[in-house]
Amino acid sequence: MQETAQETQDVSFSQLDLQPQLMARLSDINYLKPTPIQIKAIPEVLSGKDLLAGAQTGTGKTAAFALPIISRLLEVGELTIAEQPDDVNANNATITAIETNAPKALVLAPTRELAVQVQQAFEQFTLNLDVNGHSLKTVVVYGGVSSDKQKQQLAGGVDIVVATPGRLLDLNRQRLVDLRKVQTLVLDEADRMLDMGFRDEIIEVLKRLPKQRQTLLFSATLDDRIHKFSRRLVQSPKVVEVASRNQTAAKITERVFNVDAAKKQHLLNKLLKVNDWSQVLVFNRKKQDVDATVSFLNQLGTSAAAFHADLSQAKREHVLAEFKAGEVRVLVATDVAARGLDIEQLPAVINMELPFQSADYVHRIGRTGRAGQAGEAITLLSVDDEPLLIKLEALLDRRLPQQWYPGFEPDLTQVAPVTRKTKKGSLKQQARKAALARSAKKR
Repeated sequence: MQETAQETQDVSFSQLDLQPQLMARLSDINYLKPTPIQIKAIPEVLSGKDLLAGAQTGTGKTAAFALPIISRLLEVGELTIAEQPDDVNANNATITAIETNAPKALVLAPTRELAVQVQQAFEQFTLNLDVNGHSLKTVVVYGGVSSDKQKQQLAGGVDIVVATPGRLLDLNRQRLVDLRKVQTLVLDEADRMLDMGFRDEIIEVLKRLPKQRQTLLFSATLDDRIHKFSRRLVQSPKVVEVASRNQTAAKITERVFNVDAAKKQHLLNKLLKVNDWSQVLVFNRKKQDVDATVSFLNQLGTSAAAFHADLSQAKREHVLAEFKAGEVRVLVATDVAARGLDIEQLPAVINMELPFQSADYVHRIGRTGRAGQAGEAITLLSVDDEPLLIKLEALLDRRLPQQWYPGFEPDLTQVAPVTRKTKKGSLKQQARKAALARSAKKR
């Protein structure tokens, strides 16, 4: 069920039954108005129920699970799990907060960047809060860096662990984090985790958790794949969705410029010159194209930096810090590297090509237009991207406006390349079939 503006505009955090300590902390940091996903999700999480939530990035989804988890820990230093009728061992259970290296809440995230951002949100909300004489402690663990510091933090006791699946399993196998007393499991950006091939790791984590637990699954898209996967995770979940599937934010202006592939970099440079964007996030599909775009812009005097998986974790963190500090104007990234990026008040996103996975378009442009801010999303479309556009429009169930940019008009004599056929037909044929099927459902 989707929330309307009328239904949510008058709701305050005081109506959501959060603990007084937490309410005071929210007031201290001027976090006063709940978002639609928070209004829908917080009561369900507080009740101990399983949850399947559809919410895009920038909707306040992190607080939608963080705040009720914190509130329940503050209540009596325990997490209480609602009875699970399908579990033969489903007796109400409580676990006292902070017990050596056995966390009571576990958040799984697809990327290091997102994991760090979630941990920072927990720390912001829990600063100076007291539960049974101690402060709530959140530890983040992820791969790509030495685990020594993470091991030390876990050894000191922990309430909440935020982790990428691989590093979590590694630490668990070393008996450095005990998952047997986790009472609330959160899968953040579950669709991203499936896209990145974490299905097996997630299943392995589930084997190490109590059967008697609360599970919260958050995904930007609640498609059939997510619903099918969720059957292994949640029991009789409450389903909440604050935007239509694959819907982009209302305040994002989307434009598609038809341009020859050879002219894309020059049009990008033109757009950067004529628009007063303080910062821009640019997407390329391939790492080598990211590097080429960065080199092109830097040679023309525009500060740009690459962000992709070939860079070390330390380098990526350094580049991201420079971008957030305004020292770099243009961040050029691949989809995999940019997953989980949270950049406040980003005015524009530019797609040098459309992604092969149409849902990635929603994730890409969702980096702008956050928290009610206006944003622009521009796609540079060459003739070889046209089949991907058909596929994308079928997913979005709408047309994207196309136009020519003066001085960069496309060569109309070019012909789209022949797409490789599969058993289901060409990419273009598949896209058209999807569009027809979607149209037929409306009739």
